[in-house]
Formats: sequence, C-alpha cells, structure tokens
Amino acid sequence: MNARVLKSVAALMAAAGFACAAGAQEVTLRLVSAFAENGIYVQRLQPWIQKFNAEGKGVLQLNFIGGPKAIPPFEAGNAVKTGVVDMALATGAFYTNVMPEADFLKLTQFPVAEQRRNGAFDAINKVWNEKANMQYLARMVENQPFHIYTNKKVDKPDLTGLKIRITPVYRDFFQALNANVITTPPGEVYTALERGVVDGYGWPIGGIFDLNWHEKTKFRIDPGFYDAEVSLVMNLPAYKKLTEPQRAYLQRQLLALEAENTFWARYATDEIARQEKAGIQTIRFDAATSKAFRDQAYDIGWASAAKQSPEIAARFKTLFSK
Repeated sequence: MNARVLKSVAALMAAAGFACAAGAQEVTLRLVSAFAENGIYVQRLQPWIQKFNAEGKGVLQLNFIGGPKAIPPFEAGNAVKTGVVDMALATGAFYTNVMPEADFLKLTQFPVAEQRRNGAFDAINKVWNEKANMQYLARMVENQPFHIYTNKKVDKPDLTGLKIRITPVYRDFFQALNANVITTPPGEVYTALERGVVDGYGWPIGGIFDLNWHEKTKFRIDPGFYDAEVSLVMNLPAYKKLTEPQRAYLQRQLLALEAENTFWARYATDEIARQEKAGIQTIRFDAATSKAFRDQAYDIGWASAAKQSPEIAARFKTLFSK
C-alpha cells in the first residue's frame, strides 16, 4: 500500500479517536468498506454497526472509518491482511491481489446458512487463514446474480466488438464471449460510459441506481450468472487477540447480520422492476440458449479456478455446487 494511502488512513484514525476504549476490557475494531458509503451495501451495514455498538458497550465496538476515500477498493484486502485496518466489507473480486482464491466465492450456489452447515464456510476459513492472514466472518449479500449491461443490442450470447468493463469476477467469461475487456474502479464507470470508453459492464442485478449508471444503460442481458459475494473479513491476528466473550459477541452479531439476507431476493425483484421503469430493456434468449449461457459461465468459472489453484478449486467445487 502506498505512502499516500497510509497517511490518509492514519489521519482518519486519529481524527476518529482510533484506539479509544470505553472501558478496560472493551476493544474497538477499525472497519472500512470497499464500497461507496452512499451505496446499498454500506446503507444496509450501517444499522447493524449501530446495533453492534449499542449492545456491545464494554465488550466490543466498531469504528467505521469510511469507504473508498479512506482506502481504495482494490487495496482493502491488503489493508486487512497487513493489519492497517481490522475489518473490511469487501468482495473477493477486489482482493485477488492478496489471494486468487478470493474470486472463487462467486461460484457458491448455496445460501451462507447452508455453507455453514455443509462445511463450505469452514473450508473457506481454512484457506483464508493460511493464504491471506484473514478470518472470513460473514456473507451479507446473496441472491444477487451478475448481468451484462450494454448500450448496444445483441441477439445472441456474443460480445464481439463490444468494450465491456470488468472485474476479475467475469473476466474469463466475458473474454470467452469475445468482449474487449477493460478494468476500471466502479467510480470511473459512469464517465467511461459517457465518453464511449466502454459499451457496457458487468454488475449485479442491484446497485446501478446508486451509481447513476442507469442513465447510460439501455439493455440488460438475462439470465444472470454467479452470485455477488459481499462479506466481512478480519485480520487474523486481530481476531485471535479477541477474548472468548468478545468472539462470542462478534459471532452472535454476525449471524444476526446473515439472518437479514432474505432482503436480497426481494431487492432483486424490486430492482428488475425499477430498471424496466427507467427504460432499460431486457434481452432474453430462448430456453436452450439461456441454459447454455449460464452453464458456460460456471464451466469457465471453475476451469479458471482450477488453473489458479487446482486442489482448492476441487475442494470448493464439491461444497459450493448443486
């Protein structure tokens, strides 16, 4: 992480009274978000932080430092790994620079409650502990399939000639669809669309209104594929330093956060209606083509995972796939 970012974080921590504790046993954890503070993910997290702090006085507190202005999205994972911050709200796609396996979480086909039951959650943590110096705490976003959004109509799953903004989540899939792929931070996508630098982008079903991308979007391609993963991760040494009562309190609040994930299916339905009302047209293929399109996404996703980390990909596939 560069000196400018470190100085910025240090200043924010000092201004927020970082490391102040209400009591001798109370610990305050520094939390950042890889997503904008006005976006749906942080909006959903804020009430949880308030409840966490209200109920955790004398035990455990969260100091929310901020979003990308505090630490750029693609540096949040490394900030957690190195202990610059204690926790981050992030997606694995944003910290593949720390570990390529972080991107595998998009391939989960079971809700996080089932992942906790079937051993997938423990398997994830084993890898995160060993390879990223992180504890994988909770997944707070589910039922948010990714889609291709474009300004140009297509009549088949072929993006030849189109410049599409990507993250590592769907790079290989979009390239297999013959797209010219371009990587930019979310904050630059609106301008890229406006200037014709890109013709479209990949993004979950929700969230484009938060970024005003709907103003520059004409089409959404169905069906969706993968499942957007947004989770809380924590620096492993910081996690291990917590006392048993502190860990128990943290776990109770994390499970309460995951229990609210039923929100996302309703949100997806609402966002589809909202996009239609905003004039975004849906491109649909016939049933056979749609199935082949979605199957191709997963086949390519797992093939890419196997190239990156064959043993871990094989282990995860048995736990993630229906």
